[in-house]
Amino acid sequence: MIDLLIRFFAPHLVPLIIVLVVVLVLPLLAGYVVLLERKVMADIQARLGPMRVGPHGLLQPIADAVKLLLKEDIIPENADRFLFWIAPLISVTAAMVAFAGLTFAPGKYEFFGHLNTVAVADLNIGILFIVAVSSMGIFGIVLGGWASNSHYSLLGALRSSAQMVSYETAAGMALISGLLLAGSLSTRAIVEKQAAEGVWYVFFAPLAFFIYMVASIAETNRAPFDLPEAESELVAGYMTEFSGFRWALYFLAEYCNMIVVAGIATTVFLGGWLRPFEGTREADFLDLAPTVIFLGFAGYCLWRVPRQFEKIHKIVLSIFAGLCFVIAAALALPVTVQPAWKPVLHGVFWFLAKVVAYLYAFMWFRFTFPRYRFDQLMRLGWQWMIPVSIVHVMMLGLALVLQRPPQQGGLGWAWWQGMLVSTGGTLLVAAWLGALGERRTQRIAESGV
Repeated sequence: MIDLLIRFFAPHLVPLIIVLVVVLVLPLLAGYVVLLERKVMADIQARLGPMRVGPHGLLQPIADAVKLLLKEDIIPENADRFLFWIAPLISVTAAMVAFAGLTFAPGKYEFFGHLNTVAVADLNIGILFIVAVSSMGIFGIVLGGWASNSHYSLLGALRSSAQMVSYETAAGMALISGLLLAGSLSTRAIVEKQAAEGVWYVFFAPLAFFIYMVASIAETNRAPFDLPEAESELVAGYMTEFSGFRWALYFLAEYCNMIVVAGIATTVFLGGWLRPFEGTREADFLDLAPTVIFLGFAGYCLWRVPRQFEKIHKIVLSIFAGLCFVIAAALALPVTVQPAWKPVLHGVFWFLAKVVAYLYAFMWFRFTFPRYRFDQLMRLGWQWMIPVSIVHVMMLGLALVLQRPPQQGGLGWAWWQGMLVSTGGTLLVAAWLGALGERRTQRIAESGV
């Protein structure tokens, strides 16, 4: 009977565990991404940020979650109650389901006689699935603005739908550049192709990576493109009438989408789970980096424990130090005792490290650049981003043809020659479009219209 249950549940056990981790850990992870953002903002502005709840504010996300759960849930009098209730759920569900297509570590390993990957589902159309599902989140925003029965909320929802339609096109064309290089839609196959070629696609197609980064900032409604919610204005866009836990769901959806787009960029352009200089023997010392980093975190926490005035702060900081020691020990095992565990444990570490670096860039942009006007946002998307992304796909296709051997109709160029052709041709078109835009703006200014 036990063997029968194992044979029945084993193929689904690992995906189920990953689903539970995503559902249970992702909200906590999003909360600490918010804490990291507040700390980065404080550092840029020469202040401390959250410091009161826990040592160095480490328990601030938990306090924020409890506060939002206890706040009064207000529904406008003439709102569509069903749509008002379900709209935030649509946004957060779409953001979480998109994680099903991401692969966090290489290869397959045996678990109760079945081969599994570190993913919910190893889809051969993984990128297409992620882009399609994450795009469904706009329905939650539009329905939330419509159901609120508020002009401000509806205008914020319309601005968001226009913004996402504009920048999803550019983001999709940028991803096509990476997919052309890999020849596959599978997230696992894309990273394996980068490993086989020994170079990340950000070096093959740097303009595609730049276009995707800008488009992903706009697609997730982040500053300087946070026009739909515009939280520093008098109202909060489509979330104006939402409060308490429903507002928290929209907030959670935004940060989950940030992690999703960071995961896509990591997979397509930054080598996924690959270590920097993977396959280079001189760089094998980087295998020790995961353990050293977490030992450094643990040592810093222990160094700060005696300097805490509250006993509870000392306990919390000691717990964080213990967790860092446990993670460091787990990451050290593949290097010392169990080399077979290295692809999974170190693959997940490098994948998450690149995601965190991408998210840090989001935060840095937010506190560096001023917000665009909505007409500037639309002009950037339709008159520059979309044409340039289309031209880049065409130029990259030409470069790939030129790299073919003469027997296949190409010229046998090296990859760097093809990269120069695709990047140089695209930059020329971008400069021409920029000159046209300047002339158009000058003509409008002179005409006084």
